[in-house]
Amino acid sequence: MEFLKSIGHPDEVMALLKFKLGGGQHIIPKQKLDTMTPTARKCYLYLNQTSRSFAAVIQALEGDLRHAVCIFYLVLRALDTVEDDMTIPLEEKIGMLQNFYKNLEDPQWMYTESKDKDRIVLEDFPSISLEYRRLDEHYREVISDICHKMGDGMSEVLQREVITLKDWNLYCHYVAGLVGIGLSRLFSASKMEDAIVGKDTQLANSMGLFLQKTNIIRDYLEDSLEKREFWPREVWSKYGKKLTDFRAAENRTSAVHCLNDLITNALEHVPDVIKYMSRIRNQTVFNFCAIPQVMAIATLAKCYNNPAVFTGVVKIRKGQAVSLMMEATCFLSLRQILHRYAKQIGKVIPLGDPSAPRTHKIVDTVLSLGEEAITGYNLFPPLYVSVAIMLALIIYNYWNTLVLLSDKL
Repeated sequence: MEFLKSIGHPDEVMALLKFKLGGGQHIIPKQKLDTMTPTARKCYLYLNQTSRSFAAVIQALEGDLRHAVCIFYLVLRALDTVEDDMTIPLEEKIGMLQNFYKNLEDPQWMYTESKDKDRIVLEDFPSISLEYRRLDEHYREVISDICHKMGDGMSEVLQREVITLKDWNLYCHYVAGLVGIGLSRLFSASKMEDAIVGKDTQLANSMGLFLQKTNIIRDYLEDSLEKREFWPREVWSKYGKKLTDFRAAENRTSAVHCLNDLITNALEHVPDVIKYMSRIRNQTVFNFCAIPQVMAIATLAKCYNNPAVFTGVVKIRKGQAVSLMMEATCFLSLRQILHRYAKQIGKVIPLGDPSAPRTHKIVDTVLSLGEEAITGYNLFPPLYVSVAIMLALIIYNYWNTLVLLSDKL
């Protein structure tokens, strides 16, 4: 089915075929669990259960950084689960968030009353905290500090609405920017990256904000149906009386204008993304950072000026995601991808859109950062190439079946 969705995109079909045949192992190798402690194995099990986006790239990291980032993710996943659980009374939740970092040093602490889908990380927090205490001190200091700051920040934003763009940036800082800062400090602590990566908190924060804003923009309908509002009132109030009004068909034009306004705001982080990535030297760290960023800009390009955001789930194709993952393995390729999607957005900016001048400006800025695109031409139309690839895949599978049958005979 995924091959059929990408039939008009030969690069995606090739990427899916290559990945299916094991070509992605150099980017995301399979994790060996048999040499780990029982609690460490549990942690990687929980990582795969609770993370849709980061489990694979975390497990591709090298050395002790891999385990440090895994535990960092699970600690913050547990903290975020407390924040997400709407069954916990607000007063109790605020206390839990503010004191959560203290649980890292308590071998017995667990929480068994959560109704959240990811409650396993709270119910078996003793396994996670044990692995945390086994980490080197320089990793523990980062994880505890970020957990403390994030808990305080979450408790603060829980008690107020996202009204201004400043509020939006602050919320995204607490839930994602601090993650980017913490990860950057872990990269530097591992000695795999220079100290500047961990010290430049402005760029690290921007990396997190770009991802979080993309998620918030894409998830409008899901959040709206669950009565959660993360779009800043300062922006949406320019286009409607209530944020929920954007779900109505008669308000679709103003809804799309608001959508484009917020996407433009998110794109303004791309120059920081490029500068941050220019400093990354370790290949596995580069892959870890680059993959989510290229997925984000591809998602924004898919969402831009797209009314489907207000009626369903807008996602990039799996073939597109695999192709991006396998392409974004060096700084040149990263810049080409960011350039490509910025250019795609630039081509469809509506003339009458209120935020069009700002959108043109940020698109031009991204394009001006350099275009090292590979130029050339295709000998065959994309559809023909895709059909040829599909036939090759069918023949390959058919041949394997014949070989297996002949072996049995």
